[in-house]
Amino acid sequence: MALAIASYPTAKTNYNHKERLEKMRITTIVGARPQFVKMATVSRAIRGSGGGAITERVIHTGQHYDHNMSASFFDELEIPEPDLNLGISQLDHGAMTGRMMEMIEKDLIAHRPNIALVYGDTNSTLAGALAAAKLGIAVAHVEAGLRSWNRAMPEEINRVLTDHLADLLFCPTQASVANLKNEGITKGAHLTGDVMYDSALYYLGRANKTSSILRRLGLQAGQFALATIHRAENTDDEGRLRAIASSLSALAGSMPLVFAAHPRTRARINAMGIDGILGKTMVIDPAPYLDMIMLESSSRLIITDSGGVQKEAYFFRKPCVTLRNETEWVETVSSGWNRLCSPEPEEFMAKAAEALRQNVEWAPFYGEGNSAGVIAGILAAHG
Repeated sequence: MALAIASYPTAKTNYNHKERLEKMRITTIVGARPQFVKMATVSRAIRGSGGGAITERVIHTGQHYDHNMSASFFDELEIPEPDLNLGISQLDHGAMTGRMMEMIEKDLIAHRPNIALVYGDTNSTLAGALAAAKLGIAVAHVEAGLRSWNRAMPEEINRVLTDHLADLLFCPTQASVANLKNEGITKGAHLTGDVMYDSALYYLGRANKTSSILRRLGLQAGQFALATIHRAENTDDEGRLRAIASSLSALAGSMPLVFAAHPRTRARINAMGIDGILGKTMVIDPAPYLDMIMLESSSRLIITDSGGVQKEAYFFRKPCVTLRNETEWVETVSSGWNRLCSPEPEEFMAKAAEALRQNVEWAPFYGEGNSAGVIAGILAAHG
């Protein structure tokens, strides 16, 4: 059953915040590349909404090391490098979250912002929310209300706890608003749309002008499939990873297939001796953001286990097969653009063939591309 299309506020909403702008200080806490992509859009809106009266300090926890997050990455996104990099990564969940809390707390005490702004569902998200809440600093959560209903996923624990700590909850969809209401959270919840849709629209124009990845890889637009796999449920289970490799190999026999392999995924493939199963699959390193946007928007089919890539497939109106048992982005499935699938080759190939034959309508479930401006206005108005 398709979900109803949301009605979103506009970025021009008058929040009557002129006086409060004069003393508004925001500390943004992020730890992974996708969070920086989301942050870039909101930070740009913050800079443009208050004539410089809103100040933003950025803490990068270092949770996910990504060699593509060099100076060129920040140049691509048109954002300054973080004010503080904690360099905390490659620890177990408890140790990582605890270390982050300790160091974030020190910075929050030193700079005492009005609002701590967190994104998504990583350990960095929860650590930032906990540190701020314990200091009596308001917490704002971008991508609030998402639920997979799978408590075995660390991300699910992080997002649920963060939502219950947050003072401002920026919900990307009607379903996320409903999820919060079912948990008794209505105060501070706002239907804003998805800032990733803003990013996709903004950066696609830049990618079309600057990216040469199709030429470099010898690809023709609309004639290839794109795959990304990184979740532990797929990479840490040898049986599932072997099945995924076999599935990708089967699809690569019928069309060019680019597999942008996360370093951890590639390491697991090599350690398990699975690399020989991939057949004709073209395995590449994770692409810089603009190149990835170009690959997604030019593909014929996308295969992933990433929540962000599922949505970007929808934004660019590309059929998607998701190698998971559930998804937080239920609209992509209910609308017919996304299919959940086991990694087994027989089911995978059937789902892929079905996706390639699809002829379904597209609806703006994730807003109208102005979500960051709406969020900036609400942040500025918060007392």
